[in-house]
Amino acid sequence: MKVIYTNAVVTMIAGIAHSVNRTYCQSLGDNSQPTWADAPEWQRKSAIASVRAHLADDLTPAQAHEVWMKHKESEGWTYGPEKNSELKTHTCMVPFDQLPVELQVKDALFKSVVDGYKQSKN
Repeated sequence: MKVIYTNAVVTMIAGIAHSVNRTYCQSLGDNSQPTWADAPEWQRKSAIASVRAHLADDLTPAQAHEVWMKHKESEGWTYGPEKNSELKTHTCMVPFDQLPVELQVKDALFKSVVDGYKQSKN
C-alpha cells in the first residue's frame, strides 16, 4: 500500500531535516544557516522538494544530491565559490563524490530524517 503524505506532513519533515542539518553545520562552526522559520522561501521549497524526492524513491545520499542539483539548475543556480542566493551560485553544485565528506554527511542526515519518519509510519 502506497502511503500518501500531505503537504503539511512533507513540510514538517522538511523543517525537521533542515533543523538537523542546521545543527550539524553549527557543530562544524558554520552558523550561516537560518532557523526553518527564518529560512527564505527558496530554501524551504528546496528542502520540501528534497523530502518529496526521498518519499517517492529510496534515494541514496548521492542520488538525492543529483536530484537537488537538477532542481537547483532548473531554477537557474550554478556553481560558485560561495553560496549567494541573489546570484544563484552555490559551492555544492558539483558531483556528490567531489563534495567534502562533511557536506556528504549533510545529505546522509537529510535521508536519515526522512527514512526515520517513513519507518515510523510502517
